[in-house]
Amino acid sequence: MAFANPHITASAIEATEFMELTRRYQVTGVPKTIVNETIEIMGALPEEMFVRAALQLPDEPAPPAS
Repeated sequence: MAFANPHITASAIEATEFMELTRRYQVTGVPKTIVNETIEIMGALPEEMFVRAALQLPDEPAPPAS
């Protein structure tokens, strides 16, 4: 998202080199994404799911069964 929008900034931190940040954000696995110090996203997600999680949007309902 940061690449596509100049109003978004992002930083990548190497957890093993910055133990203070690892402890502060309770990193137990990677990738772990923190959004505005309040939203935590664990693991790699497809782009659409990541955006929905970052914006705290509800999951899309499943399509109706045929």
